[in-house]
Amino acid sequence: MSAVLHEGRLVISGPVTLQTVEALVARGDALIREGARVVDLSGVAEVDSAALAMLLHWIRAARGAGRTLAVDHAPDSLRSLARLYDLEALVFGAGAP
Repeated sequence: MSAVLHEGRLVISGPVTLQTVEALVARGDALIREGARVVDLSGVAEVDSAALAMLLHWIRAARGAGRTLAVDHAPDSLRSLARLYDLEALVFGAGAP
């Protein structure tokens, strides 16, 4: 698993699960402070509810800094979790499918 900043995008790869999320959150916090505006999940294949908690944390951190944070290329399983918890609009925006 990795989190890197590329052209304003916080690019996540590997699994985002309870076992990996702590390190990802810490790394992502730093990259959001550096200016990440989008979380790119195109390299993520495995998620659990910890991934949703991570995104909510980062969205809150960005808002606290007066910025927004978009989420791109979320796996269907993550969208399903967000829908289950009625968080889809908060995580993916008002126009989320």
